[in-house]
Amino acid sequence: MARDSGLEELLREELGDRPGLSEKSMFGGRAFLLNGNLLCGARSDGMLIRLGKGNDDWALALPGVIRMLMGERVMHGWLRASAEAYGDDALRRRLLDAALAYVESLPGK
Repeated sequence: MARDSGLEELLREELGDRPGLSEKSMFGGRAFLLNGNLLCGARSDGMLIRLGKGNDDWALALPGVIRMLMGERVMHGWLRASAEAYGDDALRRRLLDAALAYVESLPGK
């Protein structure tokens, strides 16, 4: 799967240089980690967002946001936002803020 360098740059700009933030290639794209925990990602098929199990119903009601699948397996607590969704600055910020709130609650690795 091809990477999406434009989305990667958007995520870098949104996330800034916060302590504990790192990047690595994963899942056919670029993953962003906070204190060693997966936070979000950029792939050619959209932005991946980690909201945690039970924290994602509100986001699934938004246009262009669906549950992430790995093959046929549903990844509960993970969502994929289409370009329609992550291209909306306010929506992208809302999704990232929710992901940050969840991942910041996790113990570091």
